Amino acid sequence: MKRKTIVYTGFFAVLVLIFFIVLNKIVPGFKESRFPPIGTVQPFDFLDQDGQHITKKDVNGKVFVAEYFFTTCQGICPVMNGNMKTIYDEFRDRDGFLILSHTCDPANDSVGRLKVYADSLGVDTRKWLFLTGRKDSLYNMARFSYKIDDPNNNLKDPEDDFLHTQYWALVDRDGNIRKVYDGLKRNEINKLKNDIEELLDKKL
Repeated sequence: MKRKTIVYTGFFAVLVLIFFIVLNKIVPGFKESRFPPIGTVQPFDFLDQDGQHITKKDVNGKVFVAEYFFTTCQGICPVMNGNMKTIYDEFRDRDGFLILSHTCDPANDSVGRLKVYADSLGVDTRKWLFLTGRKDSLYNMARFSYKIDDPNNNLKDPEDDFLHTQYWALVDRDGNIRKVYDGLKRNEINKLKNDIEELLDKKL
């Protein structure tokens, strides 16, 4: 009787395994269900390092990572963007992938300064864009679209407000924010790479 129970248990375990394999192969979006959307990218209009307007329309249909930094930062930003460079190196040749780095210091990070910074990294700015714009618009995107800073940090006086976050947002082809990652932690960056691969492999 005991042996029969073991056989039946093994049989049903195999059936369950086959069921999930089949779901993974034939049901659209099944894999992504493990990290459902936490928000949606709202309309935006910023300037890139070449002075070109970049809007939501330009990222439609793209998988992208969004972050915030400033060019004169001597703290977390150099480490964070060193880590972002590993993301860039891995996915720079993949169609439909972008990185959007927004300045959190637009008063100082002009288009020209962002251009110099991008050049110093030696990256293809068609794949890794550096964005500036109005401070309130940039900060609202971080807090209310990308979910990488607490909305309660939004001060009444914009002049006193300063955003400094190590978190990155992963956005899918439909403009959904899928997940937030700590850009200073190696294990989080490795998870991000796996999740980017998964979203890029998803058919439109």
